[in-house]
Amino acid sequence: MWSNQCFPFVTLLIGTLSQVRASTYQFSPSSQRPISLKSGLLKVITAKWQNANTIAVLEQAVEDFNAEEIVATASDAKSAVSYRRLIVLPLDERFDPPAGVFSHGHVQTGDKMSIPREFWTAIQTTNAEVPWLFEVSRVNGVTGGRVVFPPSMEDPKLDKVVGGAIDFRSPPNYCFLPRWMMQALALKPRDVVDVRLIQTVPAGSAVKLRPHSSEFVKIANHQAVLETELKHYSALTRGSTIPFDYNGKRFYFDVVDLRSAPRGEKVPMAKVQDCDIAAEFIRAKDQMKKKNKKSPNAED
Repeated sequence: MWSNQCFPFVTLLIGTLSQVRASTYQFSPSSQRPISLKSGLLKVITAKWQNANTIAVLEQAVEDFNAEEIVATASDAKSAVSYRRLIVLPLDERFDPPAGVFSHGHVQTGDKMSIPREFWTAIQTTNAEVPWLFEVSRVNGVTGGRVVFPPSMEDPKLDKVVGGAIDFRSPPNYCFLPRWMMQALALKPRDVVDVRLIQTVPAGSAVKLRPHSSEFVKIANHQAVLETELKHYSALTRGSTIPFDYNGKRFYFDVVDLRSAPRGEKVPMAKVQDCDIAAEFIRAKDQMKKKNKKSPNAED
C-alpha cells in the first residue's frame, strides 16, 4: 500500500515527466533545490529528483542538437566532428597532467581546456596542424545571461575566445574551461556554448599586455618570466585577461592589442605557440588608478 505521504511525490514525478522539453538550454543555479534531511526523507527525494531532472533536460537538449543539427546535417565527415554544442563546467586541479608533462601545474595559468574525444577525431580527420586551436563562443538565445561582475572587476564583453586542449576526456556534451576563460565570456557553470576546431587563426607578431599590478614589471627578469609563461598559451584573444604565476604569486594581464605576422595587422585572435612574437608592457592598471585619483588635485 502506498502511504498518503508518497502521493505528492508521485504526482510531482508524473507532472515533471509530462513537462520535459528537450528544447530548453537555460540552466539556473537557483533551480537547484537545497537538500537537507532535516526537512524529511520525502522532501529530500523530491529535491534530488527535481535537481537531477533539470540537468537531464539540459543534457538531452544539447545531445539532440548535436545529433540532429550537426551530425545529421553535416556535408562530410570533417564537419560532423569539428563542431559541438557543449555544457560548460570550470576546469579544476583534477585535470592537472602528471608531473613531467609540460602543462603540469598550469591548469589555471594556460589556455588549455578539456573537451570530448570527438575533437581528437576531428584533428585526425582534418590533419590539423599544431597548435590545435578551439574557438569557444557564446550563442545568442542559448547561452545564459552574462554573469554580473563585482565592482572591482570589468566584464570583457567578449563573445569568443580561443585556446588549446589539455585533454580529450571530458564526458559527451560537456567541456571544462579554465577560470579566466569563463570570466572572459561571462559564463556560469552549465551555460551552453559552441566549440569549434579552427585552423584560421593567424600567427602573431606582436602583443601588448597591461599588467594589473606594477609589481610585476619591477621583477628584475620580468621579460624572461613573460616569455616562459606565454609558452603555456597556444593563442591569445584580444580583450581577455590572462594569469601568470611567479614565485607563488598570481599576476593578471589584459591582452590590449594583437598583431598578426607578417604584415602586423590588428587581429582579434593570434597564435603565440611556435611564433616569434614581440611582447610589450604598457602602463599597469594600478598605476592608471593612482593617476586618475591624482588628476582632480592637479587641476586644483
